[in-house]
Amino acid sequence: MDPVIRSLIVKRFRSLPTERVDFDNPTFLVGRNGSGKSNFVDAFAFLAEAMASPLQAVFDRRGGISAVRNRTSGRSYPPNLGLGVIFGPLNGEITRGRYAFESRALKNYGFEVVREQCVVDNARGERIWYERARGTFRSNISGLAPALDPALLALPLVGGQARFAPILKALAALRTYRIEPAKLREMQDPDSGVILRPDGANASSVLQEIERHSRADIERIGQVLSTIVPNTRKVQTTKHGNKLSLKFTQEWGEKKRLNFEAFNMSDGTLRALGLLLAVYQRPTPSLMVVEEPEATIHPGALGAILDVLRHASRKMQIIVTTHSPEVLDADWIGDQNLRVVTWQEGATRITPLSEASRQAIQQHLMGAGELLRSNALEAGSLFEEDLSQTVLFEEVA
Repeated sequence: MDPVIRSLIVKRFRSLPTERVDFDNPTFLVGRNGSGKSNFVDAFAFLAEAMASPLQAVFDRRGGISAVRNRTSGRSYPPNLGLGVIFGPLNGEITRGRYAFESRALKNYGFEVVREQCVVDNARGERIWYERARGTFRSNISGLAPALDPALLALPLVGGQARFAPILKALAALRTYRIEPAKLREMQDPDSGVILRPDGANASSVLQEIERHSRADIERIGQVLSTIVPNTRKVQTTKHGNKLSLKFTQEWGEKKRLNFEAFNMSDGTLRALGLLLAVYQRPTPSLMVVEEPEATIHPGALGAILDVLRHASRKMQIIVTTHSPEVLDADWIGDQNLRVVTWQEGATRITPLSEASRQAIQQHLMGAGELLRSNALEAGSLFEEDLSQTVLFEEVA
């Protein structure tokens, strides 16, 4: 499917001073350890959390705005922190959308939202918008006048309005995953199983919820798991008092079967299961970011994981961070799917491939994995002088 989020604009967020990243689906962010991939991923998590929690709580979970705001010195960068999203088509009604906000730090670890904007173009050729700035709220929707606190975003308040609801829903459905096998080994408290936690800590409940909705999906999970872990045919939720855990079933030969609890399984098996649950969870995320799927998974099993992610990109937007040539060996990954993450002069930069790298892939001279192994997967030139590319807001009437 086409990307739900076509572009993400970042201003002074963690290690990124100013950046606009355009996406394909799927998109692979390739960079060395410490280049800032996880900082960029956190922008998606930040936006999703901000749709469901007060902005103060979102900052506090990260150590406050002073810990989140980029401190790169440079007069070309404003002191405020901002995030902006440009949407592609949504729900068959919206043809384009844009959402952005900007906040500034105050004394005693406080902050305030200095500007916020949402613009929606629909299939009927209408443009619907609201904007808050300097303590005022404007909109071309008659009667839309929420009571705003300087430390609160407006979108969670006005998102009940039908024409802004798809933007709120898409942002709230962003998901980021870095599965921690240790969390899947633990006895887990039951919950609704509707949303898989970023580390997989409620995997048992999510598996139970998937089974409730679709036995076919449970069978697919077992089939894919068996290609990654030989003889593993089934995984299910089991109860231990008021706790839940995972039980794996291995079968071979004629009626030969063994059951294993999660604490007996390898890191790679548990991480693979976590990614499968992320893909098959209900409801489907609008966008899913998977950090380093290659971690603790045998290179021979990576193909199955990548096939799952490629399949998932047909129903959601997929972004993957990696520094593994084995991930990039997949022959369906083209130059349009790749972005290079580098650390330059104390800042994270994210760019498309250089022309030389693009030509090498397009002409089948070398694959992306080969280029990475030979240290020849190069970043393209930056567009620092084109300031219009990183403008958070657009002009409205």
